[in-house]
Amino acid sequence: MDFRSDTVTKPTEAMRKAMAEAPVGDDVYGDDPTVNELEQWTAERHGFEAALFTTSGTQANLLGLMAHCERGDEYLCGQQAHNYKYEAGGAAVLGSIQPQPIENNPDGTLDLGKLKAAIKPDDSHFARTKLLSLENTINGKVLPMSYLAQAREFVDEHGLLLHLDGARVYNAAAALDIDVKEIAQYFDSMTVCLSKGLAAPIGSLLLGDKAFIAKARRLRKMVGGGMRQAGILAAAGKLALTEQVGQLKVDHANAKLLAERLDQLPGVKVNSEFVQTNIVFAKLDSQIDIHAIAEKLNQDGITISPGNPIRFVTHKDISEQDVLCFAEKFASHLS
Repeated sequence: MDFRSDTVTKPTEAMRKAMAEAPVGDDVYGDDPTVNELEQWTAERHGFEAALFTTSGTQANLLGLMAHCERGDEYLCGQQAHNYKYEAGGAAVLGSIQPQPIENNPDGTLDLGKLKAAIKPDDSHFARTKLLSLENTINGKVLPMSYLAQAREFVDEHGLLLHLDGARVYNAAAALDIDVKEIAQYFDSMTVCLSKGLAAPIGSLLLGDKAFIAKARRLRKMVGGGMRQAGILAAAGKLALTEQVGQLKVDHANAKLLAERLDQLPGVKVNSEFVQTNIVFAKLDSQIDIHAIAEKLNQDGITISPGNPIRFVTHKDISEQDVLCFAEKFASHLS
């Protein structure tokens, strides 16, 4: 069992078969039929004009930021945003784009008043504020639909663009029991990760209008992201978006079960209000040696990422029985 992340999911047998049989061509020339079909289908599915298949969510976010912003521009985002905190400063290093992070509210949203105050005046002393980037889900929490509507009104009022880091946007849609297009409608661009809970072995998609995606495609080549017979990967990506979406609600139910079991343990506290999808954070009493526990769990064939708070992620390769077994083992190592 591996509770570190939903990135550890293994491709399904159907994905492996599709990958082996996929028609392929040179995607840099635009000749890969499986990639072309995935991009066309995904764009239509999410309500955009075009899509671009990329190697990772980090690359998709980078291309999105660079396609929206020029050197010396700025984007607004959350302090906990993945494309600010966990993507190696790529926008600044490779795009010369300045991030302006705003503290996330407990529910993952960003205060619109604080965002307004952060917008730079039209003055040569300042970076040009061009874009607001949101993340949904963020730390497993789902941004309310009403907030997305408010964010759209905000960027329209202030002449900004709106980007969604949608690495787990299908988890958000599953939690809200809505079609993903209802979330996508508010954004000028968005990313979708195929290799987390949706279980493809690699890949993310960037979506936007045709001119935006054309610019991003050129940037993808510039940063070394042009792939050749990438249909082998795209074939699994199509199945991720068609056959694996239903699994996410199972993952969410298992996360809630895990949260309930952990919260019953001495020295462990889980805020169940924020267990909305497949991610559980547990706060541990200071006397608990989580690194020692992690070593013992590893001997039991269970992998976690020690920390405090500690994050657990459920996914298709974690069953309800796995959750119950893990909770029992974790409890035994606490005593």
